[in-house]
Amino acid sequence: MAEETPADEAKPVQRPLIMRYAARSDVGRVRAKNDDSAYVGRHLAVVADGMGGHAGGDVASAATVLDMLHLDHGDYHGDAVTVLADEIQTANSLLSELVHINPKLAGMGTTVTSLLLAEGKLHIAHIGDSRAYRLRDGVFEQVSVDHTFVQRLIDEGRLRPEEAETHPHKNVLMRVLGDVDASPELDVDTMDVKPGERWLLCSDGLNYVAGHVVERTVRETKDLRECVETLVDLTLEAGSPDNVTVVMVEIVEEMPDDVSTAAVDVVPPAAAAVAQPGTESAGATVAPAPAADAGSDAPPVPKPAAEQPAEPEPGTSTDPHLGEHLSAEVLRQELSSRPHELVGAAATAAESGSIPTIAGRTVARRAATVLTHKAETPAADDADEILEPAKPRRWVTWSIAASVLLVLTVGLWLGYAWTQTRYYIGEFDSRVAIYNGVSQRLGPIQLSTLEAVTEIRMDSLPLFSQQRVRQTVPARDLYDAQRIVKNLEGTGTIAPADECLTASPSASATPPSPTPTAPAPPPDAANPAPVPTPTPSTSPTAVCEGVR
Repeated sequence: MAEETPADEAKPVQRPLIMRYAARSDVGRVRAKNDDSAYVGRHLAVVADGMGGHAGGDVASAATVLDMLHLDHGDYHGDAVTVLADEIQTANSLLSELVHINPKLAGMGTTVTSLLLAEGKLHIAHIGDSRAYRLRDGVFEQVSVDHTFVQRLIDEGRLRPEEAETHPHKNVLMRVLGDVDASPELDVDTMDVKPGERWLLCSDGLNYVAGHVVERTVRETKDLRECVETLVDLTLEAGSPDNVTVVMVEIVEEMPDDVSTAAVDVVPPAAAAVAQPGTESAGATVAPAPAADAGSDAPPVPKPAAEQPAEPEPGTSTDPHLGEHLSAEVLRQELSSRPHELVGAAATAAESGSIPTIAGRTVARRAATVLTHKAETPAADDADEILEPAKPRRWVTWSIAASVLLVLTVGLWLGYAWTQTRYYIGEFDSRVAIYNGVSQRLGPIQLSTLEAVTEIRMDSLPLFSQQRVRQTVPARDLYDAQRIVKNLEGTGTIAPADECLTASPSASATPPSPTPTAPAPPPDAANPAPVPTPTPSTSPTAVCEGVR
C-alpha cells in the first residue's frame, strides 16, 4: 500500500472545465435605447443584437437571452449541441407568439451567437452578424460566419473583403431570429477545447474598431474585465453609432475554491428581497404595484399591454394565477443561484420586472426549466396543463378552413348550375349549332355542352353572320336559341334588336296610328319609298316579337 500511494498521487487530476468571463454593453453615442443583450456564466455565453428599432429590438434580444439562461450547466449526457439548437428554435417561436399578441412588434428580430461548455466540449450555435473570435495557441481567428449580404458576395468571389466595410448594403442580414422565419437555419458546431484559450463574443457595434486593434487588445490584455472595458471604450471613441456589447471568456479548470469569478450581481437588493419568500415585500410579488413602480423608474423592455401596468389582469399577457411578477421572481431566483453576468436590454428587463411573456406559457416553462431543469417535476406537469388549451386552436382553425372550403364549393356549384340554364349559338363541324351553358372555360372544365346541330352550313351565311356565330351568340333560353337559328335559316341574319329596326312597317303586329291631320298616301302615290312621318314608328320589340 505504501508503494501505491505515490503512484496514485502522481496521476494528474482531471478537473472539469468552466468559463471565467466579463461582459459589458453600451447604448453608444447615437441610439436612444440599447437593443443588445448578453448573458455569460460558467458554462454558457450568449450575445444577441436586437433589431426592429422602436418596434421591439430590445424585446427580441431580451426575450431570447432570458429564455436561454437556464442552459448554464454542464450535465447534458452528450446531447448538449442539440439542446442548444432546440432552445434557440424555441426562442424563435416565442418571438413569433409575441408578435402575434402584439402586432406593434411586427418585424422585430435578433441575432444570436452562443457558446455552451459541456462535458469537455465547446458547442457553438450562431445566426446573424454578431461574431465569435477565438485566441488559441497564439492564433486569433473569427470562428463564426456573418449571415449578411456582403458576406455572401465575398463567398461567391464577387466582392473583396476590404470592400465590405464600405459597401452600401453591409448591414443587410440574410438570416435572423424572430418575426421572419418559422424555422431559421442555424450554424451549429462542436469543437475541442482546452484550458487557456480565449473567446470574444460581440455584437456588430464592435466593427467600428479596426480588426487588428481588437486582436491586439485581446492578446495583450490579460485581465478579462479590463479587456472588455477597453474594447467598449475604443468603440465609443470611434463614434459608436450603434449599440456595442462585448463578452470575454477564458476556459479554465475548475478549482475547489472557485467561487469568485468576474461576475457582477445584477439583482439589486430590493429585487432580491422581493424574490425571497417570507420577507416583508414577498406578498407584493403578486400585486400590480411593484411592477408599475419598476416600470416608471427605468425604461423597461417593451412588452404586450405595457401601457396598462396598473391593471395586470386584463392588460398583461401572463396567466392571472402566476402573473408576470412570478416570472420576474423565478428569473431573479435563477440569476441569484449562480455566478453570472447579465447586461443590456436583458439586464433592464430583469431589474425592472418587465419580462417579455406569452400568456402562461413562458411563466410555466421558466418555472419548470429554469428552476428544476427536469421534465418530470410537478412544475413541468403544470406547464403541460397550461399548454394543453392550445390544442383546441387547431380544431378551430380546421373548422374555419372546412367552413370556408364548403362555402367555396357550394358557391362554385351554384355558379355552374346557373351556367347550365343559359344557351348560345356557335359553330360545330362547319354548321350552326346550339349549345347549353356559356362559352367560357373554368381551367380544364368546359362550361357548355352541345345541345343540337342544325343543317345550316356556315359557308351559306353572309360573312357578317359567320363572324357573329363564330364569336357565339348568347340566348336567354332554348326557345330564344331556336328563334335565332330560324332567323339564320330564313334571312341569314341573327335579327338582334338593332336589325329589327330595318324591317318593313307592314311586318309589324300593330298597325301605325293615323295622323291627326290627313290620311297617309297610298303605296303607289308620288312617294313610293317610305319616308319618315310624324306617326309613331314601330318599336324594335314589337317587330322582333312579330318575327317570332
